[in-house]
Amino acid sequence: MKETLIYICKAVVFGLVMAAVFLLVSRFMGEGNLGGNLLQFRGNSGAELSFAKAVRRAAPAVVNIYSLSINQSRPLNGGSLQGLGSGVIMRKEGYILTNYHVVKKADEIVVALQDGRKFGAEVVGQDPETDLAVLEIQGENLPVVPLNLNSPPQVGDVVLAIGNPYNLGQTITQGIISATGRNGLSTGYLDFLQTDAAINAGNSGGALIDTHGGLIGINTAAFQIGGEGGGHGINFAIPIKLAYAVMGKLIKDGRVIRGALGISGEDVSPVVAQILNLPDLRGVVVTGIEPNGPAALAGLRPRDVITQYQGEDVTRIYMLMDRIAETTPGTKVTLQVIRAGKQIELPVVIGEKPVDYN
Repeated sequence: MKETLIYICKAVVFGLVMAAVFLLVSRFMGEGNLGGNLLQFRGNSGAELSFAKAVRRAAPAVVNIYSLSINQSRPLNGGSLQGLGSGVIMRKEGYILTNYHVVKKADEIVVALQDGRKFGAEVVGQDPETDLAVLEIQGENLPVVPLNLNSPPQVGDVVLAIGNPYNLGQTITQGIISATGRNGLSTGYLDFLQTDAAINAGNSGGALIDTHGGLIGINTAAFQIGGEGGGHGINFAIPIKLAYAVMGKLIKDGRVIRGALGISGEDVSPVVAQILNLPDLRGVVVTGIEPNGPAALAGLRPRDVITQYQGEDVTRIYMLMDRIAETTPGTKVTLQVIRAGKQIELPVVIGEKPVDYN
């Protein structure tokens, strides 16, 4: 009798557990919510996936940018649209983030919203180093893109690119994050996201979003070989954390003020470590020094190995350049250097990096 009761109790408990699981799954399928992402299951079969909610959150804030260039020798002939691209409304005050190369030659800029409104835009600031620019428009009830500053994307994350490729109108493409930390494509300050979501001419300055609809990057480039176009599935975006920081500086100062040391260098390789008799592969070897620059005035020499910057270990050249760029010009810093096998400390007053708008 006792064994029969135990068997019945186990059966009842198992049935209750399975019923609870069934209810949870049914609710999950009905709401179309996958792990909190704005991913929908459409149709009765639940087999079709949709990112429609994510797109609806972000797409209204992605604008089309038309740059009008006027021939100064024949100004009465009007101008021609060029530098066609995209932008993202970041703040309700009308600040728009886009690429520098989209607007750098524009005499006039027109911004078209997805609701049909058009505005003339003013350039607030430009930063060729990161290929970013901030525009401003005057309007009411402007859509603002949701931000995702605290959750860095990871390889394998699903992403959507929103823009205006080839002036076809707003278009959504889907892919994944293929790699992170792709730097050195144009400057040492960038830490690109690589994605296989299609990014074509006109997508520049548009939004790369996650499946919540949160902005995670500004689309900027497609990999090309020779005279070929894109289409290789290798496309790049500027991470939103970097883009947001640059935007704040452009709004405040109209430009990004960067520190400069006046050196060129390379990572320590096993061969260099052996030649210079270094204890390990840590540090950056100085390969060139700008005459009369901060490094030259401080007595830094070629073949010196910088191992610490303000007490922080130097791991790679791009890490060192980032720290220098983030230092306010005029700041006195201390470099720990290995010279001819001996460790020395050099005080250096950081200079200001000039901006090249060409």
